[in-house]
Amino acid sequence: MFEPNSRVYTMHLTSTATVCVCQLRLVLNLLFTDGNNFLIKLASHFPQNAKSCSCHSICPTPTMAAVGAPPPRATDCVTKVALTISCDNLLDMDAFSKSDPMCVLRMNTSGPHWYEICRTEKIQNCLNPRFSKSLVLDYYFEVVQKLRFEVYDIDTENCSLEEADFLGQMECTLGQIVSSSKLTKPLVRRDRTPAGSGTITICAEEQTDNRVVAFEAAARKLDKKDFFGKSDPFLEFYKQTETGWQLAHRTEVIKNNLNPTWKPFRISMQSLCGGDVEKLIKVDCYDYNNSGSHDFIGSFQTTLSQIQQATQSYAAEFECINSKKGKKKGYKNSGVIIIKQCKTVKEYTFLDYIMGGCQINFTIAIDFTGSNGDPKSPRSLHYINPQGYNEYLAAIWAVGNVIQDYDSDKMFPAFGFGAQIPPTWQVSHEFPINFNPANPFCAGVEGVVLAYQQCLPQVKLYGPTNFAPIINHVAHFGRQALQQQTASQYFVLLIITDGVITDMDQTRSAIVNASRLPMSIIIVGVGGADFEAMEFLDGDDGTLRSATGEAALRDIVQFVPFRQFTNCPQEALAQSVLAEVPGQVAGFFKLMGLKPPHSDSTLSDLPSAPPSDPI
Repeated sequence: MFEPNSRVYTMHLTSTATVCVCQLRLVLNLLFTDGNNFLIKLASHFPQNAKSCSCHSICPTPTMAAVGAPPPRATDCVTKVALTISCDNLLDMDAFSKSDPMCVLRMNTSGPHWYEICRTEKIQNCLNPRFSKSLVLDYYFEVVQKLRFEVYDIDTENCSLEEADFLGQMECTLGQIVSSSKLTKPLVRRDRTPAGSGTITICAEEQTDNRVVAFEAAARKLDKKDFFGKSDPFLEFYKQTETGWQLAHRTEVIKNNLNPTWKPFRISMQSLCGGDVEKLIKVDCYDYNNSGSHDFIGSFQTTLSQIQQATQSYAAEFECINSKKGKKKGYKNSGVIIIKQCKTVKEYTFLDYIMGGCQINFTIAIDFTGSNGDPKSPRSLHYINPQGYNEYLAAIWAVGNVIQDYDSDKMFPAFGFGAQIPPTWQVSHEFPINFNPANPFCAGVEGVVLAYQQCLPQVKLYGPTNFAPIINHVAHFGRQALQQQTASQYFVLLIITDGVITDMDQTRSAIVNASRLPMSIIIVGVGGADFEAMEFLDGDDGTLRSATGEAALRDIVQFVPFRQFTNCPQEALAQSVLAEVPGQVAGFFKLMGLKPPHSDSTLSDLPSAPPSDPI
């Protein structure tokens, strides 16, 4: 029960209580419009023999580096929240067309440090965008999670922010969004002046259903809308809400085709119908125009239940109706939308894979090249001060302490590159820092630190700086893991470097090849060098390609400059470095159609398509 007492609330739990943190969180949100204005005091912590509800455990298994949150504790209330974003009256930065907006979400770790979490798709020629890609975050009731939504006019194919025009930003906390459900605020420039009359609206919805609906859709005899050609159709799926229709998914555009077949796609059941198969769904069909003013072809409404029943026999067909044409004599429809397949499947989360037996294998690679400076000199990046500290050690501790919880044997292979090693003093780009090629494993993070300290005086820092050999070394094991029929192994390579790289073409090819394997690469840049090459390898601003033009299947590289976290808590670096790994793990196994080793559920054979970016 809750006892009000001078803005302090006390919660009593009996030793036999059945505790549902989901319900508890809802009660807390109802009681407090801003949880940070009150002290939630636990009079008695969750007892060991207390029961848990079916949706959460009392002591939840920690997700890897949940963004904006400290290491999980028994009293944490954490859930997934999906944010849907729209904007109105954006600044028009293009001379002969409209802006092409995209929204980037950043989170504050501490002080002035903000790092990107995720971004929406780009919408072409639109000042009032409705983004179809929702952004999913971990929400902690007891933590202030500061967010900044930045809107850009994207002018390049690779969505580079450096070449984009800034349209405005809005800062708030995740708690403010959650407590409001729908938050609308004006956009401001970086100097805090109004960005014209632009506004941004954020809608929040708790993710309590991890089922997705796998669709295959087509159409026939759509209306011809283009004077010199046919139509360029795309579909938009909407969920019915209390305030109107909310965009759930947008397909890609099929050019010049009145009988299109769209790529298979998935929509979360939460986004599509809130988990209620009898709730109305609206599907609109448009003809795409470069101007951003798309021509309405037609629409229909149905329910997920109706679609699924119809697709059991053959395919569900719906007349695409344009109400403005309905009064015309002889009007029948503007075409037919065909739902060829509609299957409800479980979409496994990162936590599902970890709790289902997937092992995260952690490998560390340390830069021993001459550009780091003489380790005996205090100016060297490898110099260990009297307190036993340097940036290499700090990065090993920060990242290793988090990721070791996901490796059952806590044995980590650790390698160096770019040094002359005994006894031959040949340069090696892939040597075990314990000098035992048959067993390069170190016992825990402490073992890695000890091996590094003992290795440093025994090698000669040299060069060049080659990343490809160590990436290919880990990729070899990732390729072996692909032979297994379940999501049993995933590999994370941590490269700590001073930023000077000499085998860029080979490294690009190695990363592109590794993007098809159960593997992620984390690069921590130490020192104050120019890290432009490292930022290029991080594919946040577009798809990384090899020197021959081959594209990476997915973004697997996360780069973080250590200096940005010099005065921050150790957890801040770990959060930033590991923020993308859970999504990369789950994303890869979904792409491959692999389920956790210990799971009775089956995944659909349909691969998970990336979010569409048609407009």
